[in-house]
Amino acid sequence: MEININCDLGESSKFHSTENDPSLLKIVNSANIACGYHAGDKPTMEKTAKISKENNVSIGAHPSFDDPENFGRKRLNLPSGEIRKLIIDQINTLSNICTKLDMQVTHVKPHGALNNMACENYDLAKLISESILEVNKELIFLVPTGSQMEKVGKKLGMKIAAEIFADRNYEDDGNLVSRSKSNAMITDPEVAKKHVIKMVRDQALNCYSGKQIPCEFDSICVHGDGANAVGTAKEIKKGLIKSGIILKPLNKLKKFI
Repeated sequence: MEININCDLGESSKFHSTENDPSLLKIVNSANIACGYHAGDKPTMEKTAKISKENNVSIGAHPSFDDPENFGRKRLNLPSGEIRKLIIDQINTLSNICTKLDMQVTHVKPHGALNNMACENYDLAKLISESILEVNKELIFLVPTGSQMEKVGKKLGMKIAAEIFADRNYEDDGNLVSRSKSNAMITDPEVAKKHVIKMVRDQALNCYSGKQIPCEFDSICVHGDGANAVGTAKEIKKGLIKSGIILKPLNKLKKFI
């Protein structure tokens, strides 16, 4: 069985340090790089892309609302034209940097509130999907399993990679537990590893209540923030390899070749 490990990186801001990024890029298979709207800037994008290249890590754009004051985690209701523009602009910004490094952006994963809203809202999911297709029809759309983005993307014939979260708990409806709640994050690396291995073995989401929701997925997201981020990523990688899982960058998965 093939699986990808992805991580949100290059998120330099007053909320988040990138000090773990070099270590994480030695562990993960794909990097979702902040494109300067919720976090990051061009020098950080370039630095993160270079380290990704050194580690054979595939690169994705991580577009967000233009809201650095809230790290892209505040829900905003914007006109469709604005959302289309911010998606296209962010993908192109990172793509231009990667081209200069003889690299390419191979996937797109929305960030924060934009991602959460599009998980629930079909029209927003469709708008984001169509904006990505406008840039490049070959881009892989990395989305939460069971989300409206997954449904729309498949309907539009996009290359869809569904993900689960290694260090986040799930509600009974399949959505992530809000970060405003104390049980949102799984901070113990060993607990996170068991959480992931169980989901891989059962092909189902583990809800905090104990409920399981059957699903299909291609990728596992580990977060780069938090004191145990590197330790958690290492444990999950070790656990997957021990379970006989083959780890690959998103664009190297058999379904996309």
